[in-house]
Amino acid sequence: MIAIGLMSGTSLDGIDAALVEICPTPEGSYMLDLRRFKTVAFEADLERDLRAALAPHAGSVHAVASLHRRLGAAFAQAAANVAGDAHVDYVASHGLTIYHDGASSITLQIGDAFAIRDAVRATVCYDFRSADCAAGGEGAPLVPCVDRLLFAHDDDERVAVNLGGIANLTAMPRGSWSDPSRIAAFDSGPANMAIDELIRRRTGGLRRCDQNGEFARSGRCDEAVLGALRADPYFSQAPPKSTGRERFGGALLDRLATRLDALSIEDAAATLTELTASTVADAIVSVGLDRGRIFLSGGGVHNAHLLARLKARLPNALIETTAAMGVDPDAKEALAFAVLGYETLRGRAVSLAQVTGARTAVVLGAIAPYQLAPLLARMENECRL
Repeated sequence: MIAIGLMSGTSLDGIDAALVEICPTPEGSYMLDLRRFKTVAFEADLERDLRAALAPHAGSVHAVASLHRRLGAAFAQAAANVAGDAHVDYVASHGLTIYHDGASSITLQIGDAFAIRDAVRATVCYDFRSADCAAGGEGAPLVPCVDRLLFAHDDDERVAVNLGGIANLTAMPRGSWSDPSRIAAFDSGPANMAIDELIRRRTGGLRRCDQNGEFARSGRCDEAVLGALRADPYFSQAPPKSTGRERFGGALLDRLATRLDALSIEDAAATLTELTASTVADAIVSVGLDRGRIFLSGGGVHNAHLLARLKARLPNALIETTAAMGVDPDAKEALAFAVLGYETLRGRAVSLAQVTGARTAVVLGAIAPYQLAPLLARMENECRL
């Protein structure tokens, strides 16, 4: 099957679009061939309106409805762009999370799937989180089932860490390929989100991130402020747990505004980078895999200072990007949703209930159909081979 995986994360840096050939294997995994990958930046007015509607701001129903339509058009354009002249069997779109309260099983992703369907002329799988929430889960994280397929090994201890706006990890101890119930996964806290927001505020929007950790590398972590940041009860909360912009975006900076504003941009960036490094490292230690192989993905892999601080806090681990396993670290999340879309169309319950806190594993995703019967027939034949 030729699929497109679409993802827009909490960093608001655009839409990740992956064109991928996906084929099931007799062992129950998938062979993936990334044909093309692009990150399509949001148009300036769309990004502005997204930021105005997202926490800590209070958006209106009209704003959300309008953004749902506009994001659908943007996702459709990104899908058509990455497809080129390739025939696409289906699209799997995560959309963009406009609100998330995992503890209450409330989450909402927007980006009109039918606009994508009509642009690409292919079935679209979407709304991947609602089924888990309906089963009492947090609706996140969902990628761990794909992390198992891509990275788990019965004879090795491995951790997949995605450093997006939020940091999430999938802990795969020995034996977790054969027994997925051994897997633990949760959001550890902020990755790039708070750092990006700091840089955007301090530079008046002229810079969107701490490129390669330049500011943080030139600064000095303020241990007192770091201690105040780490005092957030989320970090000591036991999984299942998930979080988002509502807690660790601009709201985090606002809660400690007086103390952070007293620091230079360099020292503030160094302090927030240490917050990410320390809480990710603590999370890995908490699952007992700080001597294993750690595979990093997401935008944070391009921040050399953040990676150096992670390595300093995890001296006994082998820290690599997912490229070591043949997976583009920038494309990994979009690839993961392409796989989840395949599972939706197969009707397989692949969510990990112990990860999300749901009552049971469920089939994830809704379907916007386009010539669905022949697609399912081809898929059934492919799975028999």
